[in-house]
Amino acid sequence: MVFHLKPFVKISLNICSSPSISLSPSPAKTTAMADEVVLVDEISYPAKYTTTKPLSLLGHGITDMEIHFLQVKFYSIGVYLDPEIVGHLQQWKGKSAEELEKSDDFFDALISAPVEKVIRLVVIKEIKGAQYGVQIESAVRDRLAADDKYEEEEEEALEKIVEFLHSKYFKKHSVITYHFPADSQTAEIVVSLEGKEDSKFVVENANVVETIKKWYLGGSRAVSPSTISSLASTLSAELS
Repeated sequence: MVFHLKPFVKISLNICSSPSISLSPSPAKTTAMADEVVLVDEISYPAKYTTTKPLSLLGHGITDMEIHFLQVKFYSIGVYLDPEIVGHLQQWKGKSAEELEKSDDFFDALISAPVEKVIRLVVIKEIKGAQYGVQIESAVRDRLAADDKYEEEEEEALEKIVEFLHSKYFKKHSVITYHFPADSQTAEIVVSLEGKEDSKFVVENANVVETIKKWYLGGSRAVSPSTISSLASTLSAELS
């Protein structure tokens, strides 16, 4: 079965200190296989991801960029959530997928719900860790500054993330996993590279952690509209 997600939202990212480039995430081709694996742009995601407990794949998508009429895909995204999150979203029971997709309040509630969350990125286009680090730094800094929450502690936390990523090189199918525990305001970043042991880094600044969540899960403010559309569709069905 094939589903075509068709978001038409344009966003921009600063990459390597170059001028902003218009991004327009294209439809993410998704196929379910025996309810065990989901293919997101031909990349396999297990339907369940176990940390302290099994989490369900409730959203998925891609990011891409159009340059000179050519589509350049960067990475696929899988969002794993504790199924108990539905109990924290009852205010939106009966809402359509379209209504949820347009509601930033809904995604704020999803982000703040005290349940375990995992965001798993699989690289499609090779990228230097330094480049990816700059993307995170720019996106998080701009959002924190807009909320008047960018202080010395946040700057230091972002510098540590950039330093952790700087020496890495993400080939195709490299994996970056963000783990957000239910009972903590920290986040663990795990980088999985072919032929190397996983490397891990813990982000301890609560404002930076919250803003990373918003970058990936923040409704109209998120980096991947196709992922937001997928989450809205799945959770609308769960809430019905």
